[in-house]
Amino acid sequence: MDLAGHVRPSFPADAFAGTAGYYVRYRVPYPKRLLRDLVDRSGVTGGGRLLDLACGPGRLAFDLASSFREVWAIDLEPEMIETARKEDVRRGAGNIRWMVGRAESLEAPAASFELITAGEAFHRLDQRIVAEQALKWLRPGCHLATLGCYTVLSGAEPWQRIVVDAVRRWTSGTSQLGGDSGARNPGSGPDHNERVLREHGFVDVASHSFVEPHEWTLEAIIGYLYSTSVCSRNRLGNGAAGFEADLRAELLSFDPGGVFRESTSWGYTIGRRPE
Repeated sequence: MDLAGHVRPSFPADAFAGTAGYYVRYRVPYPKRLLRDLVDRSGVTGGGRLLDLACGPGRLAFDLASSFREVWAIDLEPEMIETARKEDVRRGAGNIRWMVGRAESLEAPAASFELITAGEAFHRLDQRIVAEQALKWLRPGCHLATLGCYTVLSGAEPWQRIVVDAVRRWTSGTSQLGGDSGARNPGSGPDHNERVLREHGFVDVASHSFVEPHEWTLEAIIGYLYSTSVCSRNRLGNGAAGFEADLRAELLSFDPGGVFRESTSWGYTIGRRPE
């Protein structure tokens, strides 16, 4: 972060290598009521175009595709886009254009999008560039929204603290469980995102939050962790089997039933391009 608060991400290009399959299977879907609220609040007409930045394997793009004539979805990781394309064939969405590349380097016509989203990804982008480009890409009066959640690695439940401690032990004492993990970290969060959007010319900026109950199994917790950059199988290397055995033992010692509950905090920050 520079003196003006400009966040320059430092995530390696291959941070998500090997995570796409786990991402599709184990990431919790965005709550339907959050998506309905976003579509309603942003005034989506059904005939416009969505741009989903750092889209991963399409988790948000697929959920919103039916509300748009066309969707553009871009991600830096080729494996994510390959997985998304295969999922698109399975789902038959048919209106999504998948692209590999940096969101900041995207070439798109001015005033061509009705909504731009970044789901659990704004902190991984150069926020100044994205905000400035979004003002050009959006049609006047249309919106940019950043979405996210706080879950396994950021909650206050006792079992979540067990998970965080295990991840730190097995990833060389990682102190900042940030990035895609859902943990609170610099360069993210509704207050930060609101400030960035306002500073770069967006108006009517606001954040909206939702809380949803969720139950995790052991398999789902481990699969979720393997979907993150901070605890991927690539990151763990030869220690993956040991990590998994360690975490299973500790969580089953805490709750032999193997079901772990939380109230997941979801939300989005939205800003409008002036007319």
